[in-house]
Formats: sequence, structure tokens, C-alpha cells
Amino acid sequence: MTEGPTGSTVPRRQLGRHLRDLRNRARLTVRAAAKKLEWSEAKMWRIETGQTSLRSLDVQAMCSVYGAPEHLTEALMGLAKETKARGWWHAYGDVIPEGFDVYVGLEEAAASLFSYQNDIVPGLLQTVGYAREVTRTHIQGISDEDLDGRVRLRIERQTLLTRVTDPPTFHVALNEGVLRRPIGGREVMAEQLEHLVEVSELPNVAIRVIPFAAGMHSGVVTGPFVILRFPRNGDGTETEPPTVYADGYTGGLYLDKPKEVEQYESAFRGIWESSLDEQASRRLLSEVAGSHEQG
Repeated sequence: MTEGPTGSTVPRRQLGRHLRDLRNRARLTVRAAAKKLEWSEAKMWRIETGQTSLRSLDVQAMCSVYGAPEHLTEALMGLAKETKARGWWHAYGDVIPEGFDVYVGLEEAAASLFSYQNDIVPGLLQTVGYAREVTRTHIQGISDEDLDGRVRLRIERQTLLTRVTDPPTFHVALNEGVLRRPIGGREVMAEQLEHLVEVSELPNVAIRVIPFAAGMHSGVVTGPFVILRFPRNGDGTETEPPTVYADGYTGGLYLDKPKEVEQYESAFRGIWESSLDEQASRRLLSEVAGSHEQG
């Protein structure tokens, strides 16, 4: 399968990341895996760094060598089949199973994240009560057991911000409506806002609020999005192309063409400039948390 000049690199980058993790879990070196598959080490390196497309049958062979479970093998084979469109749209439950979260791998690899949210608190900052309400609404008819599992995984992901080795920087811009909408009820919302105040004290986290008084700003046009930037090599180049992610009800949009990323970066700068500074935002968060507590 060849990639067109406007194709997204996200599917193959994520595929390579998962295959590398599987190889490491199988305790196989690149050389040992290449020998078992009868491939060159150079080919293995290109696959794991997302520099080449891969047939689903090749993915199946790799998963077999690595002892991957059937459900993961099917998900990775689906990822290999994804079309490289201008912006890659990952539709939940389509070729890739709904439970296979493509975005998480990008998030874990990022060195910095820039998030604008106009309706809900981003997952990395949600409390248990808030996350339960968001997840329950997003997935109609979800069982209590599945709900508990999804919320637990979301909360576990948040250790990303406090990990010992190179935690990413996280810049978050929240529309004021996010603070005032009592998702889960007033008690849950008060706890959520108090948590935001606490997290905003971390040295790698900056939270700003765009007040209603700011009027028109870039985020009104763009809608919610996240820009992910990745660590740099010794020569200063980024290990992976910057990527824009926009979450939707039925899937996620990934953009990694330089011009597209530049447009979103420009939009985020405008949003950030329209926001209250961190100290004023913290005061507003505390004030609105108090209003939720008082009912």
C-alpha cells in the first residue's frame, strides 16, 4: 500500500509504536525479530518508526511472532488498512475497534500538549465523578462494569503529568462555559474545579480561562482541539511531526501537515492571548467552585 503526497502519517506512526511495544514485551531484539520474520533490520526500524506502510498480513505475522492476543492483532491489522487521507479520520467501531484508543499512544509520546476546550474539561484533568458522567453520556447504555473500567483507565492516564521522567508540558485553555456547566451535579463540579486549581500549581501545567467577556476569539471558529509536539533529536529536529487532534462523537480527526498545524498553532496563540492569565484564571476557578458548593 503506497501513501499519497497528502497522506497522514498518524496511522503508521501509531502502528509502529504498538508493534515496537509488542516486540519489547516479547523480549526480542530488533535483530532477533527480523531473523524470525526473515526481514532486514533496516525494514524493522522503518516499520517501528512509522516511516513505511505495512500490509495487514505482515502485521498479522509480526503479532504472531510476538504472541499478541487476537483482539489486538485484529485492531493492528485494521490500523494497517486505514486510508491515508488528507486528514486521517479514525471512526470508532469501523475498521478499528472502539476500545482501541489510537490517541493515547500519541499523548504518551508527546513532549508538549496545547489544548483548547469549549465544553468539557480535558481527560487528563478530569476527576473520577466528572469522568463518569462524561463517559456515561458519551457511550449510551454502557454497563457499570465497563464504565468503571473506562474511568479507571482515564484516571491512570493522568500520571503522565507527574511521571518522574520528562513529564510533558500541558497548556490548557478553557472556555468559561466549561466552569459553569454543572456536569454531574454541583458537588461533582465543585470538586472538579478545585482539582483544576490544584493541578494548575504543577510546574509543567498552565491553565487559562477565556471569559465570556472576551467575545469573539479563534476557538469559537475552530472548536475544541489538541496540538501535540514531540521530543527533539540531538540535531534539534522533532522525533515525530506535530499533530492536531480533534475529538468527535463518532471518531477523531488527526492532522499533521505543516500548513494545517501552523493554522491551529496560530489559532491557539489567539485563544491564549484572549484568556485571563494563570493567576486570574486560578481565582476564577476557585470563585466558580465556591458558587457550585453554595448551590
